[in-house]
This record gives sequence, structure tokens and C-alpha cells, in this order.
Amino acid sequence: MLEKAEQEKIDRKKNRKKDLEPTVFRKINQKFDSLQEENLPKKRSASEENNLKKTRRRKEDRVVRKIVYVLTIAMLIIAGIVVISGYNYVSAGLKPLDTNDSKLVQVQVPSGSSNRQIGEILQRDEVIRSGLIFNFYTKFKNLTNFQSGYYHFSADMSLDKISKELQQGGSAEPLDDATKLTIPEGYDVDQIGTLIAKKSDFKKDDFISLMQDQDFFSELEAAYPNLLTDAGTATDVRYRLEGYLFPATYNVHSDTTLKDLVYQMVDATNNILSPYYSQITEKGLNVQEVMTLASLVEKEGVTESDRKNIAQVFFNRIDAGMALQSDISILYALGEHKENVTYKDTEVDSPYNLYVNLGYGPGPFDNPSEQAIQAVLNPTANDYYYFVADTSTGKVYYAETYDEHLALVEKYVNN
Repeated sequence: MLEKAEQEKIDRKKNRKKDLEPTVFRKINQKFDSLQEENLPKKRSASEENNLKKTRRRKEDRVVRKIVYVLTIAMLIIAGIVVISGYNYVSAGLKPLDTNDSKLVQVQVPSGSSNRQIGEILQRDEVIRSGLIFNFYTKFKNLTNFQSGYYHFSADMSLDKISKELQQGGSAEPLDDATKLTIPEGYDVDQIGTLIAKKSDFKKDDFISLMQDQDFFSELEAAYPNLLTDAGTATDVRYRLEGYLFPATYNVHSDTTLKDLVYQMVDATNNILSPYYSQITEKGLNVQEVMTLASLVEKEGVTESDRKNIAQVFFNRIDAGMALQSDISILYALGEHKENVTYKDTEVDSPYNLYVNLGYGPGPFDNPSEQAIQAVLNPTANDYYYFVADTSTGKVYYAETYDEHLALVEKYVNN
């Protein structure tokens, strides 16, 4: 009986185990399925997929824009550096190499040299900073007809001054310092005579006598009819060649005569004016009138802008039948060089007194620069009849009426 009871107990345990097994495994399977569902990605809707794609595109667009922005900024910075460097290079090349170095350097320009080759020579001889800039400058200014020969240049000379000397021509022989004679802009015959006597073996009295020599003038007039015919018919002139001795640097050799030197000066003036003869005629002017006004503009104004405005003021006064009333004319009439003109000075009895005489007067009062000549030929249109310069700053003020002019004089001169 005991064995049977024990057997039944064993059987009951087995049956209980069988009953439990399905339940446990089922639960385990259920848990496993649950975990799988959690780990498996959920199926997204179409709209969610589109939103995700748009989000990714926006992120990608932002990245691309940032890259483009950074590259653009970098390129602009590089371009700016290049432009600034180029500007500084050109600006430096246009300025004199050394404004404090006036030592003359002998430069030889071989026959047939191009502007580029001349620039290279000038750079090599340490006269200019850049031969490349010189070449560009001469092309931009349309400067041609540079002559071969020996020249004296210095590092403080501007490209414009160097170019003008190259157009005038050099010496066929090597130079030394004693052969250079520089006539400053605005010098009159008397001042030129003094300078020639100081810088050469010529005497001032001989120069003045040559300026008064009618036969010599006739010789020059025959050689330069377009330039000197009007001066030849002018009346009451002090020196017929006043205004026609171009301010520049000239070579004076041991065999150069005083006439040779004057020929060089007149020839230079003719070279400057040759492009403008037809324009002068079209404007209803003659050469003597142009050179007369230019000689006034030369000393009345300093900047190109002021010179062009002052030239127009003179034209306005002439058209209105007004006297030019230039102090420069009074000083020339007096034969003096002083800073202030008095009321008594303006009464001097002379055909050169443009306070009392209408029109242009007999002729030029000094020898003007090319810029002054160009100012007369291309003045700036305005309605002014008066001008006055601030004695402390040099700034020029313009007025349409006499009352306005008096107010400016009181403010900028008398005070």
C-alpha cells in the first residue's frame, strides 16, 4: 500500500508539472514577443516620412549655405587684398621715387626706345619706382614722341615732368650738372634773365636785349607762324616773346648760343600749343589772348580746379564789358614783385593795368604752364564775376555780385 501511495504522489507531481509548463512557456513567449515589438521600428506614416526628408534637406541646405557664405567671404577678402595691394602699388608708382632726393642722375635713352623700354631704363637708373607704371601712365595720358639722347633726371621728379622732358628731347652728348637750366612756371622775362645769368655764362643784359630785338623776333615768327603771328601784330607790348618762353628744363652746352637757348624755349611752347591751334580758332580767340589769360590764371590760381573756374570768371567779365582787375597785371605794370597791391598801385599809368583798361591788355604777363593754358581752353562753366583767396589757407571763394565779393574779402582777407 505504501508503494502505491508513493507512486500516486509522484504521478500527481508530474501532472502538476505538465499543467504548469504551458503557462510558463506561454508567458516567456509573450514577454519575448513584447521585447521584439519594442525593438522593431514602428511603421511610419507617409507624412512623417516627408517631414523627415524635408528636415534632412533643410539641414543639408543650411550646411551648403554656410559653406558658400564662408567661401564667398574668403574670396572677397582675397580680392580686397589684391585690389588694395594693386592700388597701393600703382599709387606709389605714380609718385616721385624720393621727394627729398634732388640729385641729378644722367640717363641715356637709346634711339628707337619704346615707352616700356624707357620705363625700364628709368627704373634701372633709380629715377622712378616702376617702369611698368610709367608705361601704363604714358599710354593712359597718350604721351608719345619721346626723344632719344642724354637726360638729367632726379628721384624727386614727377612722371609728368619726366615725360615732358622726354618729349622735348635730350642731348646728343653726355651731360654734366652745369648744362641744365630749369625755368620755373610763371617766371616773366625779367626773372628768366636773372636766372640765366646765375646758372650760365650768359649775361642778363644780353638776354634782355635779345628779347627786344625785332629782327630776332621776326626770324622766330617766320619759323613759328601759328604761334607768333598774333604776338607780332600786338601793340604796346614790353617783350613780344613774353609768354612764349616755355617753363621747362633746358640743356646749355659750351657751344650753345643765347639764341639757341631761346629757340629751345619757343619751340617747346609751339609743341605744347600745336594740338590746340584749331580749338583756339573755333573759340573765336587768338593765341595772344589765350597766352595772356593763361599768364594771369597761372598766378591767380594754384589748383587745376581753381584755374578753370578763374579762367571762366575772366571770360564772364570780358563778355560783360568789365575790366579784368587782376593784381598780376598791376605788378607787371609796376615791374615789381610784392605781396600786396595798394589802391594807389591800381592807378599806375600803363597799358598793362587791367584795372583801368578793358580787354586782355597788350599781351602775357609771364610764361604760363601747360595746365594754365588748358584751363583757359577748357574752363569750368560758372556765373561768377569775382573771386578772392583766403590769405591764410589759399582757398579761393567766388561771388556773382560785388556785395557778395566784398563780404568775402572782409571775412577771408581783412580779418
